[in-house]
Amino acid sequence: MENVLADLALESEAATASMMRLARAYDEAAAGDEGAALLQRLATPVLKYWVCKRAPWHAVEALECFGGNGYAEESGMPRIFRESPLTSIWEGSGNVQCLDALRAMVKSPASYEAFFSEVGEAASADPRLDAFVEKVRKSITDDPGTLEVRARRVVESMGLAFQASMLVRHGDPAVADAFCASRLAGDWGEAFGTLPAGTDFKAIIERSAPPV
Repeated sequence: MENVLADLALESEAATASMMRLARAYDEAAAGDEGAALLQRLATPVLKYWVCKRAPWHAVEALECFGGNGYAEESGMPRIFRESPLTSIWEGSGNVQCLDALRAMVKSPASYEAFFSEVGEAASADPRLDAFVEKVRKSITDDPGTLEVRARRVVESMGLAFQASMLVRHGDPAVADAFCASRLAGDWGEAFGTLPAGTDFKAIIERSAPPV
């Protein structure tokens, strides 16, 4: 159970950190910051796609943690689960967001540079992130003719790179290490609760738990 809870906490913190950075970009762009506007242009569809796509999986795993109580309407979890897919539908479905991200990179190459400049603020901080970012950039530039058919995979990877950069730069070391090990280096299964054995589960869970 510690593995499941820590994995859910990782996903939540990564989403929160990345969306807070995007919110800041919106504020800066509104104040006339051209670089922030470029970052906002590409990061918006990338993060909307990835964070919203993960929401239903996160919700159903959290519901399962409650057992039968989580299935009862009184717990509030069924409502959260029912509503979780809506975030991928409102104002553009997953495919629309991915195509919008590709459109931004083609029509505004400066947004591509702004995005990876932001991600690159974490350069050399974690070799797993460095290797992952290099792989993502090559996947975009080496075979542009197949970008559309690979759109979901490319945008997913961009979202993970952005989230990892935020956690490495601003997050707790235990959280950043577990995120890079699982999401970037592939030491992870197909479901939540499959983090590697060396993960500092206690530190991650305690960080996410509200004080009472």
